[in-house]
Amino acid sequence: MYEQFYGLSAKPFRLRPDPHFFYGSKGHKRAMAYLEYGLSQGEGFIVITGEVGAGKTTLVRNLFNNLPSEQIVAAHIVNTHLDSDDTLRMVVSAFGLPYENVSKTDLLTRLEQFLRAADAAGKRALLVVDEAQNLTARTVEELRMLSNFQTADKCLLQTFLVGQPEFRGTLHSPTMSQLRQRVIASYHLGPMDAAETEAYVEHRLQTVGWKGDPSFTSAAYAAIHAHSGGIPRKVNTLCDRLLLMGFLEEMHAFDEDDVNTVIRDIAEEFELPPGQGGTPAAPLGPVDSDAAALDAAVAPVNPAYLDERMMRLEKSVVSVLNILKKIVAAPSAAPANQSND
Repeated sequence: MYEQFYGLSAKPFRLRPDPHFFYGSKGHKRAMAYLEYGLSQGEGFIVITGEVGAGKTTLVRNLFNNLPSEQIVAAHIVNTHLDSDDTLRMVVSAFGLPYENVSKTDLLTRLEQFLRAADAAGKRALLVVDEAQNLTARTVEELRMLSNFQTADKCLLQTFLVGQPEFRGTLHSPTMSQLRQRVIASYHLGPMDAAETEAYVEHRLQTVGWKGDPSFTSAAYAAIHAHSGGIPRKVNTLCDRLLLMGFLEEMHAFDEDDVNTVIRDIAEEFELPPGQGGTPAAPLGPVDSDAAALDAAVAPVNPAYLDERMMRLEKSVVSVLNILKKIVAAPSAAPANQSND
């Protein structure tokens, strides 16, 4: 929609993780360095945590894009609302092995045979578990037990655990002492600072062919950072709507007021009407209150769903605009035809 208006080759601020847009902030570079260090060690656990929307999954996908396939066979698990037995099935399935209608013993046997075959072929096996904060202590212990698959001189399976900060609570519980002993590196991915947020916005725009249209004032960038707190997903949500507003109102430059207008619009959309949800909708206050309201509403929502919802909204707006153009053009066409007669 707004891509054509601004001469962009694609939407720069989609919510779904896309390694094509990976931006190496200080935090993301350091997290990537920890993952690469883990790969070089070839054993143990690497733990990466970060807030919702901090870019953890994009980090993992960027890692996968750069893995040497001739040396490493990797599997990625994202559905972690499972018990320990189902998690084992998920691991077996992620490595492409049959998992249905078999016992736990058979699953473990198949996985061990697969890992030994990979080792014999000169490859190492890597398991990446996303959304690790949803794992129960028993499931984490099940994953730890998988690290016992070894040859005389090496581990056959290495595991990266990626999740939200609360996973550290699980990791430091008294029952997790054996797992902690096998964690060779741990890193918390924090938010971007103001300068990185500005660079992040421009990086994503430049990735799709941005030539400076639209432009952003320094105050606009500051407002984007203040609202998003330097969390990439929040930046994406806000900037996508900002460009949509720019298209609808034919704007080629954004300042602080424009950013704050979009923040208020988004906050209003997530307010419940009075009498619904148990708490009457409060009147809009300062921008910080709007941001807090949006954060509370958006945080638990699936990014892919929001992305799809935004696309449907844009299509609806386009349809309305086309109808309006026809209505506006119709009266002017009749007099012109009459004068020709």
